[in-house]
Amino acid sequence: MSNEYAWMVPLLVLLPLIGAGLTLAAAGRTAVQRVVSVTALSGMTVLAGVLLWASDTQGPQVMFVGGWAAHEGIVLIVDRLAALMVIVSTVVTLAVLAYSIGQGASSFDEESDGHSPLPVFHPTLLVLAAGVTTTFISGDLFHLYVGFEMLLAASFVLLTLGGTAERVRAGTTYVLVSLLSSLIFLAAIGLTYGATGTINLALLSERLGEISPGTSALLQLMLLVAFAVKAAVFPMSGWLPDSYPTAPAPVTAVFAGLLTKVGIYAMIRTQTLLFPDSPFTDLLLVAALLTMIVGILGALAQDDIKRMLSFTLVSHIGFLLFGIALGSTHGLAAAIFYVVHHITVQTTLFLVLGLVERVGGSADSTRLGDLARISPVVGILFFIPAMNLAGIPPFSGFLGKVGLVQAGVAEETWLAMLLVVGSVLTSLLTLYAVAKVWGRAFWSENAKGITGQGPMRGGHHEALGLGVLAPTMGLVIVGLALTVVAGPLFDITTRAAVDLVLREPYLNAVLGVRTGAGL
Repeated sequence: MSNEYAWMVPLLVLLPLIGAGLTLAAAGRTAVQRVVSVTALSGMTVLAGVLLWASDTQGPQVMFVGGWAAHEGIVLIVDRLAALMVIVSTVVTLAVLAYSIGQGASSFDEESDGHSPLPVFHPTLLVLAAGVTTTFISGDLFHLYVGFEMLLAASFVLLTLGGTAERVRAGTTYVLVSLLSSLIFLAAIGLTYGATGTINLALLSERLGEISPGTSALLQLMLLVAFAVKAAVFPMSGWLPDSYPTAPAPVTAVFAGLLTKVGIYAMIRTQTLLFPDSPFTDLLLVAALLTMIVGILGALAQDDIKRMLSFTLVSHIGFLLFGIALGSTHGLAAAIFYVVHHITVQTTLFLVLGLVERVGGSADSTRLGDLARISPVVGILFFIPAMNLAGIPPFSGFLGKVGLVQAGVAEETWLAMLLVVGSVLTSLLTLYAVAKVWGRAFWSENAKGITGQGPMRGGHHEALGLGVLAPTMGLVIVGLALTVVAGPLFDITTRAAVDLVLREPYLNAVLGVRTGAGL
């Protein structure tokens, strides 16, 4: 097992943090901020690609920060799962950055010059990228907590950009809920250290088996609750539909794509590495089913497209939790594949919704109409990812759901079969929800929009430039490409799942080498 690319691992966090400092220093110099931000995220994408190749061909790449051993210091590790998460999160963040540059500041601050996002947007987005990446590559619970707090601080700033009362109220709700989950997480970390004498994930995987089953179950439950809040798992999902729709389109897009997936990643990592014989499998399956059904029923009740998509986001977290709860190689492989698909498609849909608001002046489907004629490009850009989200073949959403259904059927338990039925029903209802939006907003001649009562009075709408169309088109193409490369991608996710189930590759990478290149 080679560790020659380990020096690249900390750069995944250092690049965006250095970029954040430079863009903050360059506040007011829009061109400089743009160059630094794009360069930092592009560099992260290249590094993530190299580390994905290295982890897939040579094994996990481990950096022992400062040269300290695993039980003494911080360990950063990139295996197949972490590399996949970093590369897809960085790609969508880069697309969101390009979109924000293309649209200007109008949706961030009504008093801005209209030519660029607010000066604080660039450094905050880069801090968010650093926080997300930190959670993916952390090798201990406290460093994972640090990553969560980094993205929490950045998220609050992004949610409240523009300072409107609605955004501040939504941001306050988000922060209060996130702080509550963080307190639970921090308490779990303290109890874990007290019970085992370590918070290193690799060492914990060995020591948790030595403590009493009751203590282990308590620690697992506390971690699950903390991560479930961040992942918006029902019944701890009520905060999401009230928080996301108030933010500007680029912010909502990056939130929808990434923030809940950080919680999902933490659940995958801790469940497989620390609690392979979980006593809460049935509980997770029930939570997955309720998240699917309650989320999609909430989506069906919405007229506002932002809220509808926010509820579908909650609903499809249930699919990811389904694969985690199964804990099998096939279930985890399908869940990882679906994470990649969902990050891409959900981000794309919220960017497209930004285009809809620019063309139609509203995100309320009852106030829109005939958008497919007014702007055929926006119609196409919405239709493709919407069908992908609904799981229409041959899109990647269909392939990921088929993988989860097959893994559920293979379990041959009544609860797993119930989840299979729930998955199919949720997919059909998702199709109905997006079809309803298509019929109202894009296809029908909405009376409100035609008679002058709606935002499209007289047929006037904001022109779309290449600056916002290009990154949106790019993500639509990436979503389609996931279908084209589904075979090789499923191979990678399967190998990642095998490593997760076996645990030895991760443990050997961290505990088999006691020293490494210093930072």
